[in-house]
Amino acid sequence: MRPRLDDLADDCTVEAAMEVIGGKWKLVILRHLLDGTKRFGELDRALPGITPRMLTRQLRELEADRLVLRTVYPQVPPKVEYSVTEIGQSLRTLVDQLEQWGHFYRRSLT
Repeated sequence: MRPRLDDLADDCTVEAAMEVIGGKWKLVILRHLLDGTKRFGELDRALPGITPRMLTRQLRELEADRLVLRTVYPQVPPKVEYSVTEIGQSLRTLVDQLEQWGHFYRRSLT
């Protein structure tokens, strides 16, 4: 179970940020959602290596932290879409910079 952000010291802003966006998948999920609204299956196909259970867990945490909005449409079968909230949009520059750094790092290894 994750520590509550309220329990972190006030001067641990990096730690607080890492609690929200840390881990292997969250920023990758956000990168895909920053391109536009996606359904679960689209995200699942876009992220080879993640299990459906882990994708569900990460989406729930991103939703709880108000970075992702989950919209359920009242139809049969149910239609669920995920999109980035305004708070999530504020991470666009960070995600873009990390993607650029990742390209730089990969090139520097060759």
